[in-house]
Amino acid sequence: MTVDIRVIRAGQMYRYYLRETVVGDGRRPARTPLRVAQEQAGVPVGRWMGRGLAVLGLTAGEEVTEAQLRNLFGERGRHPYADRIEAERLAKGESAKKAFKAGALGRRVTVTGVDFVFRPQPTIYLLWAFGDEETRLAIEAAHEYAIERVLEWIEDEVAVIRYGKDGIYRVRPPGGLVAARFRHYEARSGRPLLHDHLLLSVKGQRLDGKWGSIHTTALHENTVAASALYNELVAAEVCETLGLATEPRTVTPGRRPVMEVAGVPRELIRWTSRRSDQIAACLAELEEEYVTAVDDDGEPLFLPVVSERARAKMNQTAARKTRPPKRKTQPLAQLRVWWKVSAILTSKVAADVINSLLEHARAAAAAIRARVTAAVGVALAAVDVTATVFVMNEGGRFHRRHLLAEARRHLALVLRGRRRDPGLDEEIVAAAISTHCLDITEPKTVRGREAGYRLYTARWSLSDLPARRRPATPAPDSDRQPPADPGEPPAHRPPGQDAGEWKIPRIPLQYERAVLAGAVVREKLRTTTATAVRGRAYDVVAHQQAAMPEQVLAPLAAEAEHDNQEPESGRGEAIDMTALRALRKSRTDVEALDLTADRLRRLQEAATKMAEDSRVRADRHTAQADADVVRPVRPDDQQAHRPQQPGPHHGREAGH
Repeated sequence: MTVDIRVIRAGQMYRYYLRETVVGDGRRPARTPLRVAQEQAGVPVGRWMGRGLAVLGLTAGEEVTEAQLRNLFGERGRHPYADRIEAERLAKGESAKKAFKAGALGRRVTVTGVDFVFRPQPTIYLLWAFGDEETRLAIEAAHEYAIERVLEWIEDEVAVIRYGKDGIYRVRPPGGLVAARFRHYEARSGRPLLHDHLLLSVKGQRLDGKWGSIHTTALHENTVAASALYNELVAAEVCETLGLATEPRTVTPGRRPVMEVAGVPRELIRWTSRRSDQIAACLAELEEEYVTAVDDDGEPLFLPVVSERARAKMNQTAARKTRPPKRKTQPLAQLRVWWKVSAILTSKVAADVINSLLEHARAAAAAIRARVTAAVGVALAAVDVTATVFVMNEGGRFHRRHLLAEARRHLALVLRGRRRDPGLDEEIVAAAISTHCLDITEPKTVRGREAGYRLYTARWSLSDLPARRRPATPAPDSDRQPPADPGEPPAHRPPGQDAGEWKIPRIPLQYERAVLAGAVVREKLRTTTATAVRGRAYDVVAHQQAAMPEQVLAPLAAEAEHDNQEPESGRGEAIDMTALRALRKSRTDVEALDLTADRLRRLQEAATKMAEDSRVRADRHTAQADADVVRPVRPDDQQAHRPQQPGPHHGREAGH
């Protein structure tokens, strides 16, 4: 995600923000005025944002002062001009208690706000760092525009004020919200990283004029959707303004591709990711400790493989362990000169490419736009979005916000940096809910009846995936590693690697299963409905005009030596690998998704095995129910991948 969130509390945490964050993450000298400290650090002053400014006597773009910050975030939610209001009331002869209360915005709170951190994709801030002044200003304008649109979406669709007993009443703040934005230029490593801290106050005014507090849980729950919206908007604005285009790039094999500006060398991205290399090295050590940890009796403490959840926790630990101390901030002009010299000397990218990075990106964009036609099919997008969310959420249960985040990712993948019509993401979500989702909500509270908290699952299941023939097992080879899976061919052993030093096994990633789910569901709909819903290869072809639909949808021809064999039951290959290989040569979405024949085979085998295990468990539970035998449900049964039936939702809702 490119949008992070952190809670701001009055007290020590607020003092940290006032001491470091507001001056570019540097160290603010003691007893130095805020404006002077910002000028010394070379960072711009903070600016107010939000539709709720007018009620407080503020205007959008106005400079944020230290007294205003202290009152709103440090004094447990007081009016930014509380000092002036209190002085005026005291001058009129009111008591100190009434004067103090007049400067308060409702009840005093401990959590005074949240800190949203917005940062664009690496290729965008590389263009910002190495481009000329016009390019820099254009990217900063796009960055600010995207932040404004995300804040408006939060005000209109996310933020709610809770009041009444146990917060039973929930209303949108009709006047909007108030936020202070502070811009930073570099990362802890000293490399370029354009990012803004948006300090969003939790105070909002209701229709009756009383002040209440924004429910911060709703802000946390919608951070992924906010990040997807920001990514889509900032890339579209940058590309449309500068004549660029985006392309999907795989950062981690098996995970979701990220959309980056085409034409920016990957070596430059690696040059900015020095922290990522440190985290990866530390993560490898933590994984080794995880799989080899034993108790006092010599028994393994954990599973012999690293699950996706365990790896995510270890990644957070590695990030904390390798976090360097903050550097002294410097003016942007000086930083831009140092960045360019450092990139030329250490990134292994030619100096002429760095000096003319925008021209290289424009040339790549012209080639992409010449062959890629951005066409969004709402029906096809609804299938993609539903299948991905269904697989990636534990238990196959999800909320509307999960569909919305995935719809925005889908639009960014298809449009390649072009602007979209407003409300297109909402249209895709509406189509997904009405066509492919089943409402399984059984609300027990007022919140459960709200549209944003209704619980859904998919109308179809993936238990009938077609089985694939496994290739013949090759003869043993001393230069090959043992396979990670029974049906996977062994890979070549890297030079110098002894036996026993194989890569630590990991559980297949959820996004790999989600890609397969989308392809399988589209094929099922294509063969069972009149709607022209094709496979993923046809989606790519239709959007990018790279091959004919008949070529993609045609089944594979039988080989001569297998003509005497009986055909398998059901439809054969749904995706023509010849067309997929042709698409890979043109650097399309298929390359990012890494849909090779071997990958498809392995994913389908994994999904088939999951379905078989689910049926075995279902038969066992049915037999036990007939015998009126009651026993606790095992954890692995709860996590089994099986079709969901309407029923009560227990436990915490699944994250996205």
